[in-house]
Amino acid sequence: MNDAKEEIKSRLAVEDVVGQYVELKRAGRNLKGHSPWGVDKTPSFMVSPEKGIWHDFSANKGGDIFTFVMEVEGISFKEALEKLAGQAGVDLTKYRGGDTAVSKKKIRAKEALALAAKYYQACLVRSKAVCEYVFYRRNLNRKTVQDFKIGYAPASGKALIEVLKKRGYTEDELDTAGLLNRFKSDLFKNRMMVPFIDTTGNVIGFTARILDKGEPKYLNTPETLLFNKSKFIFGLYQAKESIRRSGFVVIVEGNMDVISSHQAGVKEAVATSGTAMTEQHLKALSNLTSDIRLAYDGDEAGVKATERAIMLAGDLGIDLTVISDYHGAKDPDELIQKDPALWHDAVEHRIPAVDWLLNKYEENLNLRSAPDKRKYSDVALKLLSYVKDEVERRAYEEKIAKKLDVETSVLREKGDRLYKNFIQSATRKYYKKPKTEIKSDQLKKLENSLIALQIFGGVTKVKLPFDIPEDETRLAELELVFNRDHENIKTPNYEKEAIELLNRYTRELNQHKITALNAELETLSEDDARYDEILKQIYDLQYLQD
Repeated sequence: MNDAKEEIKSRLAVEDVVGQYVELKRAGRNLKGHSPWGVDKTPSFMVSPEKGIWHDFSANKGGDIFTFVMEVEGISFKEALEKLAGQAGVDLTKYRGGDTAVSKKKIRAKEALALAAKYYQACLVRSKAVCEYVFYRRNLNRKTVQDFKIGYAPASGKALIEVLKKRGYTEDELDTAGLLNRFKSDLFKNRMMVPFIDTTGNVIGFTARILDKGEPKYLNTPETLLFNKSKFIFGLYQAKESIRRSGFVVIVEGNMDVISSHQAGVKEAVATSGTAMTEQHLKALSNLTSDIRLAYDGDEAGVKATERAIMLAGDLGIDLTVISDYHGAKDPDELIQKDPALWHDAVEHRIPAVDWLLNKYEENLNLRSAPDKRKYSDVALKLLSYVKDEVERRAYEEKIAKKLDVETSVLREKGDRLYKNFIQSATRKYYKKPKTEIKSDQLKKLENSLIALQIFGGVTKVKLPFDIPEDETRLAELELVFNRDHENIKTPNYEKEAIELLNRYTRELNQHKITALNAELETLSEDDARYDEILKQIYDLQYLQD
């Protein structure tokens, strides 16, 4: 696909692509603007039209038009390629090799799903009874119905098949699109239809609510070539502009919660569409904003979902908050039906997810009882194992110790029986071994500055542990970093700066290694031959390095 990439880049100027999302102003040979991720107070986003690259100094991201669209839209490279190809008028089928057959299947499936959505919309308009259900019982207005492309699947088992077959689609193609059941008739019958729309605007499936009594109440498209429930975020297509503009996202439980929230004016709402939150969901949303608010029910399922979200967020370094006050309603949809203004108020008043969960645990236990104190300390310490920041974790330890009427040291000893000064920072029951290429934002910033000094500052006396990149886009981005780092320094001393940065980089890298070693330690038993060896490595890194 390199030829396709180059063809697209030759047709689209970086400033035009970025300018769709960021207001840019001339700053010498470059262009400058505010970060689309809302993390800067002064303009820190730079674009070099000459080199065709961009760099966000506040968010520590950069690259070409493809990486920009991937980051700002929260989509994959393939999706970004297709989106930009559409803008550039480039036919990607000319560049495809062995995946031509699969690509053709996907194209036909997209076309069939788009026609199905239009058909369902037409069926809704023609049915007075269904209109009454959608507009009066569900209280949806015309704009909401249009924005979410809401429709109706007739009760007949062959209605959609007959329409699409007349348009030239085969049974196999409709099956590939996820429109047929195992009897090769329409999967969706007598249901209100809401399309699953991906971030590029394509219909990739449906969620369907039954109108009469029956089960299941909601029926979703199965996994297909286009629809992957572990990645798909319902409402993100409609929400992404509002998320970028306001700087936060609200994750609700149900698709109808999303629709009601958008109609009520909180257009930042999305849902994970009938499946548990995954790492892919959180990563996609964190590309758009760092302010992620959960609006889950306060029942047992909501508590478990919040705990899972904290677990995933801890591994990704994301802080979560919880919208907790529904003013007596059971969920956002019910609250909105009661009074949309109350939902706006609820969204603004949220608490840290850890506090919310601790409160939920406390509600079900008697902290005057010794057995319940034990249970509370068990779940609380498990929860704190997901909190990465030591200062934050210590604050929670003191709070929990006070509730239990014990000394903080007693709580720490329970949470960290061995080497309490350093092991407790990374006990994770659900640990996944981190990929070696994953680094903290600070580590990446320092690395970028050091490589830039090596290339453009001519640093030779200080030995730096990095290879010089050969990729032209990467080199151009590093030049932007170098120029930005030194634009206000009249007489720079590059060698001295390199020594200082390298010391900071080494400390940050050691901390990263300690975190990974602690996590590996959690996977071993104390009898394992590697256990003491890892303890020694952690001790050396944390105490002997200085």
